[in-house]
Amino acid sequence: MVQITVKLFATLRNNRFKVDIREYPEGTTVLQVAEDLEIPEEELAITMVNGILLDVKHVLQDGDTLALFPPVGGG
Repeated sequence: MVQITVKLFATLRNNRFKVDIREYPEGTTVLQVAEDLEIPEEELAITMVNGILLDVKHVLQDGDTLALFPPVGGG
């Protein structure tokens, strides 16, 4: 098992949490964490691991910090 700090931003926090420490099996990807949190891939605009922009297929390591951001609209 790996321990991951998950940070959610903007609308992804709705009915969820801001920051949580969670455990996942080794080999878990960013996308699998999002799916576990019932966040569809199309709701992910930016995924960062330890402050680095990475793909949803990135495999997480013990101690990583994962930040998930939704698309942002403006006008």
